[in-house]
Amino acid sequence: MGNSATELLVSACIEWLRAYPPFDRMEAESLRFLAERIKLGHYPKGARILASEMGVARTLYIVQSGRVQVERSALASSAVSSSITLGPGQCFSIGALMAQRETIGAYIVREDVFCYELSAEDFFSLTQKSTAFNLFCTQYIAGLLRQSQQQLQLQFAQRAAEQKTMNSSLATIVSREPVSVGLETSVRQVVELMASQHLGSMVVVDSEQHPVGIFTLSDVLKRIVLPGLSLDQPIESVMSPTPQTLPLAANAHDAALAMAMHRIRHVLAVDEGGRLKGVVSERDLFKLQGAGLRQIRHAIDSAASIEVLRHAREDVRQLALTMLTEGGGAHEITRFISTLNDAVTRRIIELNLDRHDFYGIDWAWLSFGSEGRDEQTFTTDQDNGIVFICTDIMDREQTQLRFLEFARDVNRDLDQCGFPLCKGNIMASNPDLCLTLEEWEEKFAHWIRTPEPLALLNATIFFDFRPLYGRFHLAHRMRLLLLRQAQGNPLFLHMLAENAVGVAPPLGRIRDFVTGADPEHPGTIDLKKYGVRLFTDVARLFALAHQVEATNTVARLKRASVLMNISPDEVAAIVEGFNFIQILRLRHQHFEQEHGREGDNLIRPDELNEIERRILKESFRQARKLQARLKLDYQV
Repeated sequence: MGNSATELLVSACIEWLRAYPPFDRMEAESLRFLAERIKLGHYPKGARILASEMGVARTLYIVQSGRVQVERSALASSAVSSSITLGPGQCFSIGALMAQRETIGAYIVREDVFCYELSAEDFFSLTQKSTAFNLFCTQYIAGLLRQSQQQLQLQFAQRAAEQKTMNSSLATIVSREPVSVGLETSVRQVVELMASQHLGSMVVVDSEQHPVGIFTLSDVLKRIVLPGLSLDQPIESVMSPTPQTLPLAANAHDAALAMAMHRIRHVLAVDEGGRLKGVVSERDLFKLQGAGLRQIRHAIDSAASIEVLRHAREDVRQLALTMLTEGGGAHEITRFISTLNDAVTRRIIELNLDRHDFYGIDWAWLSFGSEGRDEQTFTTDQDNGIVFICTDIMDREQTQLRFLEFARDVNRDLDQCGFPLCKGNIMASNPDLCLTLEEWEEKFAHWIRTPEPLALLNATIFFDFRPLYGRFHLAHRMRLLLLRQAQGNPLFLHMLAENAVGVAPPLGRIRDFVTGADPEHPGTIDLKKYGVRLFTDVARLFALAHQVEATNTVARLKRASVLMNISPDEVAAIVEGFNFIQILRLRHQHFEQEHGREGDNLIRPDELNEIERRILKESFRQARKLQARLKLDYQV
């Protein structure tokens, strides 16, 4: 075919493409590149243009005329199928090409079809040449991410629907066998039993187990202590008679109404014979209704005991789960968890300060690691330290001993509230992490001056720090020194970059994913070590190299990207990848804990549905792009 005829066909193709997005927004040079390389293919009715059994997608298809029906399974684990029809101007196989995998389902011709076809090699060249086409493909992947998030929301909503609600019967709400005493039991015995069983009330029953009275903790003060009555008298003389009862078939709304009408905090559940079967408290209904942020924060800030804070921690977890079911993003949920965990930690510190006096000493409680980054999930341990100022007139060793004693009490109480003691001893009760400001500054400077493996490991933990209590300006001074010294030491930054690319994303050449070789957990991927860490390590390096004071990974990426001239679209794709991995961690940890297991970060890719697998693979590809940038910038 002559040059003039070829040019005529190219011009006609360009004119046709301009009628459809995203080609109507493409640059003229890029549109010509596309028109010169696409070929026109014909497919008769009933033909399968593309299907998963055909292997890895190697062609982009643009429907020129006719109709193509897309048939795919909505979920890998579901028998429900979805079907849509594509017409002129619509593309398919973008996701498969971007992820370099086989397509999902099949593309079947419903009436004779002509398709423009572009090879995978030319497809990737076009994404590099055309900003508009690259954005279109990125938005396509973002659309898949939204689909996946919707499915995650659906799964959580279904789980939440299975859990107890205010329509639940009292029979399903009662979680433990009732503890009761007889009429002749002494007040002393009742109080001791309530203390040993951690009970807020005690039911008094007759010989046939019918409730005849109730005695609460508030009654101890009003009816025993203030009047000066003997503890040896029978409970019958001080109990509240005729307690409010409801049948087991009544629901939580009935219990709430009874409490409101009679101004009480406990309702007794009885069977058809009027025998005691359980106690429903105001707290039980509080959990069913779902604690709001304001209520939880008030409960934490006003807590007078570790027991109250332990309950508040469970309320934090339940509210975080509600955020998941309502479509909250990983960034918002992890910051929410971290914020309320911070509040719990501060209250524990305040309660312990009643027994430890540091008047006149400038000091601060520091958090490290995920809490230092505002990125805590459902499963987290303690990573903390103390910084203090030691003046010339103070005894440094004695001052440290006082802080260590205080820290041991705080660490113990945090453990009781659901923050396990750190197995690596990264806690303020460790003398190496309870230091003066000058000692912390020297420690940081030493790690930067001599970036050996242990120093680099320490940097990944301790350089992500925040003050939680005390004199925040001490932590700010530590940060300024850290940023100044890191920026002035290119060898340290080079070694940090080398460390950051030392763990590769678990993407396979033949299979989608490379899973761990641990015989105890075959077929799994550790999303913390091989997922989240890939992003946090790079974000930390960006922050140190470009004087970004933020510690949160997303904040670091966004602020550093402006200084590094990384496009907003590229950063958005990176952040979406990071957040998707975090969402998978949150979901997995919740399900593990729900089944009585310690929540971990080990997910099985084979148990994910197809959309989740696609997005997870794209998320790992974003991590690989970040590492590629480091390799180029730091020649590692």
